Amino acid sequence: MIHLSRFIPALVLCTMACTNAEEQTPQESTHKTIVGGGCDGCEIMYAGMPKEINPIDTSAGWFEEGDRLLINGVVVKKNGAPAPGVIIYYWQTDHTGHYSPAPGLEADAMRHGHIRGWVKSNGQGQFTIYTNRPAPYPDHSMPAHIHTAIKEPDLNEYYIDEFVFDDDPLLTEAKRKALENRGGSGILKPVLQGGVQVATHRVVLGENIPDYPAGER
Repeated sequence: MIHLSRFIPALVLCTMACTNAEEQTPQESTHKTIVGGGCDGCEIMYAGMPKEINPIDTSAGWFEEGDRLLINGVVVKKNGAPAPGVIIYYWQTDHTGHYSPAPGLEADAMRHGHIRGWVKSNGQGQFTIYTNRPAPYPDHSMPAHIHTAIKEPDLNEYYIDEFVFDDDPLLTEAKRKALENRGGSGILKPVLQGGVQVATHRVVLGENIPDYPAGER
């Protein structure tokens, strides 16, 4: 059983998605071909991006209504080796299914709402996100999801499969088959532990990503 006292170090380390840190400027890609085929909205990851990004992040959603969600992830290369230094940017709806604003939110980030944040994989490729489980859009047109974008060193930003939930009734068989599996499967299988939904996730760099550089990186 997981107790909330075990979460306190993460809250201290990166409360409210590190919004008080200095903003980071985008890293220029040294790869001339656009990896991933373009990404509408991925550039918003730089709005409010902290200069120092930790492997653990706590979003504003962790403190709000809805089910608390803990994602323990790892980023690996195609050969299975850990991939350190990879930034994962995430954004999601609140418990009502809206990308809601909040005081102090950067104007450029309004499209993504206030529940957003960044993690950077550590030396073992690991990252952890504390947030809440998003609600589906009010019209229930799509399964509940967390958007994700990747920034590798020397490559442009690109999107990977959204995090969706295996127990979501809106995630029908047809919608499962339509998933692109970019960066590996985005389907989370949360398990309730100590009142928190806990899920694991594995990102595979380059998997089903168009124009991804060939060879070892």
